[in-house]
Amino acid sequence: MTIAAALAGRPRVPAHPTAAAGFAVYVHWPFCLAKCPYCDFNSHVRHQPPDQARYIAAFRREIAQRAELAPGRTVSSIFFGGGTPSLMEGATVGAILDAIGEHWAVASDCEVSLEANPTSVEAGRFRDFRAAGVNRVSLGVQALNDTDLKALGRMHSAQEALDAVAIARRYFERYSFDLIYARSPNQTPALWQAELELAISHAAEHLSLYQLTIEPGTAFDQLFRAGKLAIPDPDAGAALYELTQEITAKHGLPVYEISNHARPGAECRHNLVYWHYGEYAGVGPGAHGRLVTADGRYAQSTEKRPETWLERIEAGSDALVENERLSAEAQGDEYLLMGLRLVEGIDLDVFEGLAGRKLNGNRIGSLIAEGFLARKPNGRLAATPEGALLLDALVADLAA
Repeated sequence: MTIAAALAGRPRVPAHPTAAAGFAVYVHWPFCLAKCPYCDFNSHVRHQPPDQARYIAAFRREIAQRAELAPGRTVSSIFFGGGTPSLMEGATVGAILDAIGEHWAVASDCEVSLEANPTSVEAGRFRDFRAAGVNRVSLGVQALNDTDLKALGRMHSAQEALDAVAIARRYFERYSFDLIYARSPNQTPALWQAELELAISHAAEHLSLYQLTIEPGTAFDQLFRAGKLAIPDPDAGAALYELTQEITAKHGLPVYEISNHARPGAECRHNLVYWHYGEYAGVGPGAHGRLVTADGRYAQSTEKRPETWLERIEAGSDALVENERLSAEAQGDEYLLMGLRLVEGIDLDVFEGLAGRKLNGNRIGSLIAEGFLARKPNGRLAATPEGALLLDALVADLAA
């Protein structure tokens, strides 16, 4: 048999300008023990634990459905997000990973990440997660003092968080944790610097550092609107952002994406698929995906309510509530929004391949002159630190 004949029977992967970014699978576990007041993610609290065996069966069916739409891929990263995936049993995680491996090839160096809360109970499952195939954890620490943890609705203490980081270090070569800053007008630069340097002393290679934002529909949004919650003004938030960049760079964890810092080579590979505008399958209640088929790139999302999602899958249907073919213009806009989050910036040729047009050279020149954009030596176009603070407006201006 000739090589051409052998290849003819295999599913073909449609070519697209960002194919080199890889193919990822996102798995959403929507359950939490409590709803954090700042959180607008698709997370749900249930008085009775979910039947994990039923959910395993449903995940297997939905993974099979996605594989029919995107056959022949090699998975470069898998991410269990939520919700609180560390509430899953190790066997559940393992069964989902097995299902992914049954339908797609999995790269030998595939990054398998799982988000976890740093409570002692959930940290106790790390050994099981490692045995199931997880090789990276991301811990939702959020703060390193008990007063602020309580204000953020967290269910762990600062010491529990540091203990969980130590346990993660024991079982995983790669781990990360999150902190939220600009969370109170009382958080001075000196206090944040001390907290951040404490975090860095426990971090191996990666930190995610987010400014508190008031998301519509959250408990914090209601408190803020009622005048019962105060946050730093924009200038104070910008000062803390700039301080964050200085401290992390000094300690060898420079920013590589607006809110993410890593030692060179330790960036989160899964999130890089998103930011490089790669292809990813989303499974589970409320999951989002971007799949490339023979007739274009599709934006997908699933039913958010866990029980409804489960019923639809068990009835033999799919749980998609969005399956939209993206126009060239929409793809270009998404690439700008994702790619300009990265310090490395965007490839202008990739934008042209997606959008079918070039960016306006005069507009680029004006934004460079104003200090919001910069050209990299390799020809890429990147947001400056000043531009990163105004990213939505910058993308809108550039895309116009």
